Amino acid sequence: MARKAKQPKGKRMNPTFFVFCEGKTEAAYVDLLRRNFRVPVEIIARVSDSNISQPYIDRCKRDRFTTPEDKTFLMFDLDVPGMLDRLKKIQDATLLLSNPCIEYWFLLHYVDVNREVSTAECLSMLKSKDADYSKGAFSTAMKKVLIEDIEAAGDRAKTKEAYANPSSTVHMLTDNIINHKK
Repeated sequence: MARKAKQPKGKRMNPTFFVFCEGKTEAAYVDLLRRNFRVPVEIIARVSDSNISQPYIDRCKRDRFTTPEDKTFLMFDLDVPGMLDRLKKIQDATLLLSNPCIEYWFLLHYVDVNREVSTAECLSMLKSKDADYSKGAFSTAMKKVLIEDIEAAGDRAKTKEAYANPSSTVHMLTDNIINHKK
């Protein structure tokens, strides 16, 4: 039987952002946000395993101290068939979905892309903006763009139909983080 994390007495705890993601690129991006904005973010990455479920989320959170203000986010790509239906079944979680991939969200920091794109096209367009880009690693120049142009990317993403190709709802996490810092 797992034990519940010990609760601090008399202290007001800041809410934690629990981010469940599918791979190292998403985890690296969320870590970049956590380090830059200095917010309490727990990253739970399931590298190359897209079998996310409510029981798994509940198990992960059971061993951590939680508050009623905590927020749960699911950051996944929609290039896997059936992923959207599976994620919609999970309760009390904000879906941070990029179609076709997380690189589309990164691309929105540079330009507005409105036509349907494939994962390969997103990677190619992103490499044209930053030749040093590789999955799970960001160059210093790209880190700067990902932080400085975060609101512009969010504005571009908000004009897209959620979950359609192309689209990204990652701005819901970045908006929460920015509002938390104010």
